[in-house]
Amino acid sequence: MDILLDDQEVQIREAAAEFLEGECTPALVRKVETDALQYSPELWSKFAENGWLQLCLSNKAGGEALPLPYLGLLFEVAGYHIAPIPLHATMVPAMIIDRYGSPEQISMLQAVIAGDLIMSHAVVDQTGRWSTDAIALQGRIEGNELVLNGVKTFVGSYRASQQCMVIYRDASAPDQLGVVLVPTDTKGLSSEALISMAKDGESNVRFKDVRVPLSARIGHVQSGNLIARELMDLSSVLYASMIAGAARRTLDMAVAHAKQREAFGQPIGAFQAIQHMCANMMNATDGTMMLSREALWRMQENLPYQVNVAQAKSFGNEQCMMVVRSAQQIHGGMGFIRDFDLNLWYRRVSSWSLRGGTAAEHRKTIAAALIDQPQKVRIGVIPTT
Repeated sequence: MDILLDDQEVQIREAAAEFLEGECTPALVRKVETDALQYSPELWSKFAENGWLQLCLSNKAGGEALPLPYLGLLFEVAGYHIAPIPLHATMVPAMIIDRYGSPEQISMLQAVIAGDLIMSHAVVDQTGRWSTDAIALQGRIEGNELVLNGVKTFVGSYRASQQCMVIYRDASAPDQLGVVLVPTDTKGLSSEALISMAKDGESNVRFKDVRVPLSARIGHVQSGNLIARELMDLSSVLYASMIAGAARRTLDMAVAHAKQREAFGQPIGAFQAIQHMCANMMNATDGTMMLSREALWRMQENLPYQVNVAQAKSFGNEQCMMVVRSAQQIHGGMGFIRDFDLNLWYRRVSSWSLRGGTAAEHRKTIAAALIDQPQKVRIGVIPTT
């Protein structure tokens, strides 16, 4: 993997940044936080018109078929500007459909590219755990229909979406997961709006005898576990990309402030404590970006990537939180005021770091790959020889 961006990657990143710099202001973000759906339809429409939604979708879906790392760059820019659009909620299921969907499902992606179809994806059940073992929403087959019962929590942009990609557990084969597309106007669905720190439209969704045709399932039944795992990993690493972008923005804000804010007759950036803090912030943001880009590259190249995804998300969760907290500290008292723009980025990094898996959950994946565990450890029991 070449960690340096090539000319085309730089051009696309700069073009996306220039677009959002002109269209996405802190004032817009604050306004959207109080709107019912908590996203900007106008910005979403312009985003689609500029072709950003088709970057990494395949030619058969009407996209440009660029490698997956390009999508990561787009998410970094979206995080840098905390764009109030359902980008993550939509593009994760769109990429899964593009890879595993039926021809009829893939044809839906034309509406995604045009900005006319917003999607969401429901992974976490009532336990709140980001793990395939924790999937509890049940799906049973009755004739030509799949009947879903259970609750999904923290579903991003659900109320704005028309289709929700749902991970369920097969009632007849408990070890088997499935992935299915459910129209959000289906009978038996109900939702409850959540007020997250990010205020970006999360919901709890209840499924009560929700019936969808078997043709709504994604991929073959036998590949359900693989598709569910890939959906979760893609969601996780793109959250890491957004976190890295948002943290980088707070670093830039902190450095600019440190250059102009004076204390004892000199800029505070002249003090070693501030300099070292900024250096740590740079290491954290660049580290998260590099880990995320490597994970996406490995996904693109069909190489083992789950540990890389876990590294990116666990590192980003903790280190990027350090970045935004340090940015607040460098700004002094005003850094903690809700009306100060830095607070917008702080709240989003805080919220996104809890989505797509916590640091502890992803460290478990890394540890399992590093350490052989032939049997469970039992505290207080002396093994006999």
